[in-house]
Amino acid sequence: MPVPATPTTETLTGIVERITFHSSESGYTVARLKLPKTDNLTTIIGNFANIQPGQTLQITGFWRDHPQYGPQLQVTHYTETKPASLTGIEKYLGSGLIKGVGPVTAKRIVNHFGLETLDIIENNVERLTEIKGIGKKRIEQIAYAWEQQKAIKEVMMFLQGHGVSTVYATKIYKQYGTGAIATVTERPYQLAEDIYGIGFLTADKIAENVGIPLESKFRYKAGILHTLTEATSDGHCFLPESELVEKAKTLLTKDEHEAEAASILAVITQMQADKDLMKDGADGEVALYKPSIFHTEQNLAQLLHQRLIQTVEADIPRVRNWIQRFTQSRQIQLSQQQQLAVETSAYSQMMILTGGPGCGKTFTTATIVELWKAMGKSILLAAPTGRAAQRLGEVTKLPAQTLHRLLEFDPKTMDFLRDEDNPLKCDALIIDESSMLDIFLAYSLVKALPENCQLLVVGDADQLPSVGPGNILKDLISSGKIPVVKLTQVFRQAAQSAIVTAAHQINQGKLPQFEPISNSPKSDCLWHGGGTQPEHGVQTICDLVEHFIPSIGLTPTKDLQVLCPMSRGLLGTRNLNKVLQELINPPTPEKTEVVRGATIFRVGDRVIQQTNDYKREVFNGDLGIINSIDTTEQEVVVNFGERSITYDYPDLNEIALAWSISIHKSQGSEYPVVILPLYMQHYLMLNRNLFYTGITRAKKLVIVVGSKKAISIAVRNEGQQRYTRLQSLFVELRSICPSMLPSR
Repeated sequence: MPVPATPTTETLTGIVERITFHSSESGYTVARLKLPKTDNLTTIIGNFANIQPGQTLQITGFWRDHPQYGPQLQVTHYTETKPASLTGIEKYLGSGLIKGVGPVTAKRIVNHFGLETLDIIENNVERLTEIKGIGKKRIEQIAYAWEQQKAIKEVMMFLQGHGVSTVYATKIYKQYGTGAIATVTERPYQLAEDIYGIGFLTADKIAENVGIPLESKFRYKAGILHTLTEATSDGHCFLPESELVEKAKTLLTKDEHEAEAASILAVITQMQADKDLMKDGADGEVALYKPSIFHTEQNLAQLLHQRLIQTVEADIPRVRNWIQRFTQSRQIQLSQQQQLAVETSAYSQMMILTGGPGCGKTFTTATIVELWKAMGKSILLAAPTGRAAQRLGEVTKLPAQTLHRLLEFDPKTMDFLRDEDNPLKCDALIIDESSMLDIFLAYSLVKALPENCQLLVVGDADQLPSVGPGNILKDLISSGKIPVVKLTQVFRQAAQSAIVTAAHQINQGKLPQFEPISNSPKSDCLWHGGGTQPEHGVQTICDLVEHFIPSIGLTPTKDLQVLCPMSRGLLGTRNLNKVLQELINPPTPEKTEVVRGATIFRVGDRVIQQTNDYKREVFNGDLGIINSIDTTEQEVVVNFGERSITYDYPDLNEIALAWSISIHKSQGSEYPVVILPLYMQHYLMLNRNLFYTGITRAKKLVIVVGSKKAISIAVRNEGQQRYTRLQSLFVELRSICPSMLPSR
C-alpha cells in the first residue's frame, strides 16, 4: 500500500490477528490487523490500554512509511466492536482475554452457542454450565474477567469520547485503573500533576469537556497552582501577589469567559486558609509560595544558620607553614587570594570559593584537598552533574560523584536515604559547580551533613543559575554571613586565552573582542557575522560543521557542541538538531532508526536525557550516544560514558537529539569546540549570564555566529532577577558567628 506524501486520516475496521509488541506500562503497541476481503495483514502502531488477538477494532489514524517494515497505520483513536464471525469470536475468547477460557474451551463454547456466544457471556453467563467441564467456580472466574474487560473498554470509550487522545487515555487508565472515570470527572486537574506530558491546558480542555464551569473555584485553584509551578520553571521560589493574580488571570481567561482579579484573590485567600498557599509579607510585598518551596527555603536558612554557629579549631601559623612547605615541594606559587582561600578553609565550618575562568578555582580546590588530607580529614567530593564530578575527581585525585549518588537517591521512596537521621560519613565535603544547585537539592545536601563537617562550596556566581527554583550561590554570597573568597586575578597562561578574556569582558558589561573567522585563525575566540536572517545563520553553522571544523583538524562527531539560547525557531535546538543530524549522522542502510513523533533517532546519534530517571540512574542533562536499536524488542540502547542504558520505545520521550542543546542544559559541562548562535530571534533570552555561560563551555575554541546587535544586547542585559528570599531570611536570623577572615 503506497503511503501518501501528505498524511491523511483514514478509518479501518478489522480483527487483531496477533500482537507483535505491547508495553503493559505505557500501552505502546505494534499489532497486525486483518481487514475484510483481504488475506494481507496491516501493521498498526499506537497506545492501547488492553489489546488482544481476536478483538474487532474500528481504528482511525494516518499512514507512515517505516524504513525497515514499510507502511504502518499510526492509530490516533480506536473503539472495540464485537466480532461478527464465529472465527473472530473464537479467536477473541481464546486469546487470553478472559481468565479461565483458553483456545480449547473457546472452541467448545462457540461450537455450542454460535454467534450468540458473547451475548450469553454478557447477559446469561450461567448457561455456560451447558458446556461439559465448565463448573460454577469457573463460571465465576469468567464472569469476573468479563466485567474487568468491560470496565477497561468503558474507561477508554469515556476518555476518548471527551477528547482525550489514545496516548493520554492509556496513561490515564494505567495511572488510575477503574477509578479513571471518577478522577477525570471529579478531579480533572489532578491529571496535570500525576501524568508526565499532561499540562494545565490539556487538563483544562478535559475539564471543560466533562462539564467543569470556566468560573468554578476548582478551576481557578488549579490555574493559580499552575501559574506558581510555571514560575518555578523560571527559577522563582514565589511570585508577588499582584504578579500571580495577573498571570493567573491571563491563563484563566478564554474567549467566552473573562477571569476577574477579585475572584482570583478570593480563591487565593481561601487557599491560604487551607494551607494550599503560603504567604510571606516581608520586604514590603506579599509573596505567595507553594507550600513545599516555602518550607524548604525557611528550613534551609535555619540549617545554614545553625551550621555557622559552630566553630572549627585550627592552628593558623601551622597551616601557613604547611602551605609554605607544600608549595616549595611542588614548585608552585599561590596568589594572595588563593593563599587566603586555603587558610580560610582550615577553620571555616562553611566557605564559598568563587571566581571566573582562569583565576585558579580548580588549582585552589586541589590545594585545599591536600591541606585537609594533611589534617587527617576524611573528604567527600560531589557535583550536580556526572561530567562536573568527573572533572573534580581528576583534579583532586580523589573519587567524586554526583549529588544524587552521594545522597543515595531511592527510586522506591523518591527521596534521599542520606538525611539528618542518616548523615554522610565525612569530616569535609566539597561541592563543585554550585551555581547549579536549586533550593531542593541544596536543602537535601545541608540536612545530610554531619554536625562537625566542613563544607566548601565552589562555583562561578556569574554563570546561569539553577534550572530549578532558587539562586543559591548568589544568595549565600550576597548574605555576607558566610566566608567568601573571590578569585579575580587572571593567571598569565589563562590570560593568553581569548575565551577567558572575552568572558571577563562580558562580565564587566563590555563588548568582547572576537577575531573574525578566517582560514588561519590565531585566536581561540572567533566571530562569524552569519548573515542577517536566521536562515543565513543555519547555513553558516552547516558550513562551519562541514568545512571549517575538519579543516582545523577537529571532528564534529566528537569535538563539537552547538549551544543555543532557546529551543524554538530556525536557530533553536529543535530545528538545528534535525539539520545537524542529516549533516553529521546521515541515514545509511547499516544504521537502524526509529521514528518517535517528529524526531528520528538513529544509531550514532548524540542524545541528551531530559528528565531525572532515578530507576536507570541517568539524569537531566546527561549526554550519550545511541549504540543500537532493536526493532524487534522495541529497545534503544544509549551509551552514557561507561554505562549503557536501555530505553523501551514508549520511554523515548525522556531523551532528545543533542547535536544542539540549550545553554542551560550545558551547565557543568565542557566541550572542545562550541558554536554559539546569537541572533535577534533569541531576543527574549539574550542576557549576560547566558552569553557568559555559553562562552565558558568551550575548552579549545568558541565560534560566535550572529549579529553584533544581538551580542550587544546580551552583554547589556543583566537578566531577570529571581524571586527568592533565602538571602534575607539568612540575614534576619540572629548570627553569633563573627567574620572569620584571618589576620595577615
